[in-house]
Amino acid sequence: MTMEEIIGLVGGLDGVLTLRPGPGDGTPELAWGDTFFYYSPDGVVPTTTQPFATIVTKNYPDDEASRLDRPGVFRVNVSAGKEEFVRWTGHAPREPAAADADPAAADTVIAHPVYGTLGWLAVVNPGPRTEAATRELLGTAYRLARARHERRAGVPDS
Repeated sequence: MTMEEIIGLVGGLDGVLTLRPGPGDGTPELAWGDTFFYYSPDGVVPTTTQPFATIVTKNYPDDEASRLDRPGVFRVNVSAGKEEFVRWTGHAPREPAAADADPAAADTVIAHPVYGTLGWLAVVNPGPRTEAATRELLGTAYRLARARHERRAGVPDS
């Protein structure tokens, strides 16, 4: 999967606000080139919630293990909930992993190297092995974010 395919997939979901920071928009330079997905049907950046998924194209401070400084490398980060986290990693977010996963390995679903303890999953350069899983995880993260938004807004369950 390419970044553009992922952006098209997630950005096409109802109520998704896609932020793509760049020069001149007031965002920190560190975020330029990355993509952030929020559930925000009013199109306003939420101030009380994190994005439900991101695409990062570079190393961040204290997050160099994925080696995103390599040409053409990006990482999809997904908050798909505890159940999916356990399904993919074999352990709860705050529990230690049985074996260390290589955070730089491409086309592999792993606990996020920094935010795994918060239940985030990550995939470096999703490819043939993880395309279906990445799509599924993004869909799950979207549904969870939408449900959270509706619960906070007092929308009755459907």
